[in-house]
Amino acid sequence: MFRSDFASAILAWACFSGVTVGGASAASANILVPHRAVYDLELKDASERSGISGMYGRMVYEFNGSACEGYTVSFRFVTKVDTGEEVRLTDQQTTTYEDLKNGNFRFLTRSFTDEKLDKEVRGSAHGAEQGVKVDLTSPDKRQVDLARSLFPTEHMLEVIDRAQKGETLFESRIFDGSDSGDKTLITTTMVGKQRTPVADDGDAGKAGAMASKPYWPVTISYFNDDMTGDALPIYRMEFKLYGNGITRDLTMDYGDFVLTGKLADLEVFKQGDCK
Repeated sequence: MFRSDFASAILAWACFSGVTVGGASAASANILVPHRAVYDLELKDASERSGISGMYGRMVYEFNGSACEGYTVSFRFVTKVDTGEEVRLTDQQTTTYEDLKNGNFRFLTRSFTDEKLDKEVRGSAHGAEQGVKVDLTSPDKRQVDLARSLFPTEHMLEVIDRAQKGETLFESRIFDGSDSGDKTLITTTMVGKQRTPVADDGDAGKAGAMASKPYWPVTISYFNDDMTGDALPIYRMEFKLYGNGITRDLTMDYGDFVLTGKLADLEVFKQGDCK
């Protein structure tokens, strides 16, 4: 449970909520709706190896901004984990800023256990044709050059764009600042046929005006970028994705254990106009 890939998976999902670096146009990005979503989390399954006998919590995700001003994500993921011998409180807090026009990305993640800071990762990245240059300031000050990658909002736009075109399986390389902020991930995305919610469709009742809108069932598997052969994913996310970037009915599979996230509250904000 307290492995780095769990924290990375949390951030990967948060950041996920243009097909080339710096290439997403203002027009395509304007489909994304600023909003605040709250999800109730609970343990669906856990192996003996996980050491987890119970787990529950809450996730709050806030997405703001515009294509011309850039997008800001504020995210908090709090869980109580029962190992059978003790109960631990984990708290991950992340803020990111992404400038689609100029290909810039800033990130800050703080991870706490029982209200004590375990780790802070802070840095910025810039994407160009030749790759991604990362400037880290915490926990260590250093520079890293990585392969050409998508930043999180660009990845979201790519998934929506490909889903609208009817593509069902594709691969991408992303950089989201997760783990130690010094590596990229390979994602494999599967998109199901677009559906319209029904009365008993998971947490559709909490989706407000979105409850009757069509969505795509999406599964994204995350792999280390140095994978070879038939590698297993580090983690896998399943969710229902709307065309404006809102997600619900989450399943987060970390291998040793699986969490579900049900939409408890959704507030859609007024979208600003690009000037």
